[in-house]
Amino acid sequence: MDTATTKTTTRLLPLLVIALLSAALALTACGGNGEQGQAAAQQDQQQQDQPAIRSAASEQQQTQQTVATASDLSGLEGEIQVDGSSTVFPITEAMAEEFGILTERGVRVTVGVSGTGGGFKRFCAGETDVSDASRPIKDSEVELCAEAGIDFIEVPVAFDGLTVVVNPDNDWIDSLTVEELSHIFRPDDFAVSWADVRDGFPDIEIALYAPGADSGTFDYFTEAINGDSGVHRSDNTTFSEDDNVLVQGVSSDRGGIGYFGFSYYANNADALKAVPVINDAGDAITPSNETINDGSYNPLSRPLFIYVSLSSLERDEVAAFVEYFLTDGAWLVDTPEVGYVQLPEEIYAAVLERVRSGVTGSAMAEAGEGASLAEIFGVASR
Repeated sequence: MDTATTKTTTRLLPLLVIALLSAALALTACGGNGEQGQAAAQQDQQQQDQPAIRSAASEQQQTQQTVATASDLSGLEGEIQVDGSSTVFPITEAMAEEFGILTERGVRVTVGVSGTGGGFKRFCAGETDVSDASRPIKDSEVELCAEAGIDFIEVPVAFDGLTVVVNPDNDWIDSLTVEELSHIFRPDDFAVSWADVRDGFPDIEIALYAPGADSGTFDYFTEAINGDSGVHRSDNTTFSEDDNVLVQGVSSDRGGIGYFGFSYYANNADALKAVPVINDAGDAITPSNETINDGSYNPLSRPLFIYVSLSSLERDEVAAFVEYFLTDGAWLVDTPEVGYVQLPEEIYAAVLERVRSGVTGSAMAEAGEGASLAEIFGVASR
């Protein structure tokens, strides 16, 4: 889908609650027993109104960061246009909402979902400031940006484990190999029924649910599983740039199988079954924060990115927004609402230095095959 479906973020995350909690704690420290009781009651009500997404210790630390950041961003105004990957969308949506609160709604961030490829088309045409991407930028997209005079900075923001899912009533799969996945998804000599995949599987027709061709997830999966980016069967396959459509399809089809970013599985785990994938060590690994972070969930673990236009970065609101991704906003990445995995602090710091120094181009494109994100950005291995 080339036309972006623009969406203004509306979800409120708990910064306002944290600010109120800070005030309540301050009153408790200064007042007597009556004031303490009132503050405690106020805190209890706040906890009932908002789901807890951090420990008490991290909440206190985050409160201090929030107060400092809000002071720095107070009075900032402007508009920021973002488009691209549906996989990265939950991260940018959360960042945009929090950033809007911190700037007292002075900065409006509009986030579209047209897929990684669709987002780069708009970005390289100068229509957006930031492009969400679930894969590194392609050489053809670099050339497209160069032709339009768009210089960009590549910004990794999180780790993801691309998750293979089946219907929860699928009781025959305990794991799949890369070869079996390829037999399901490749465009030639593909499995029509589950019985074609492995002896002992039932003769139930396979229905596929997959991201569209503009999706970076589509590109990554096809290269990792089928050995060639973009090579994918179309028989009995539903393609959509909207991952929620894929979730609904697999969850309502006993023979269904699909794939998308870990966040969409984590937020729909009651309606889906994640398939363990046999990794390069021969172990069946289920995607989780731990297995994605330690690299054992392979070959389907990957970094996620935003790309920012160098000319847009000259605007204070854009520079502040990108820095928020890499500093005070990083905690949003692995909240339950978002559902991905934070990068190590040293990688965020190295990328922030590249942003502040205006280092353009794709470090990923220049890296050797198999290089880790830590190696690419010159920090200790994760």
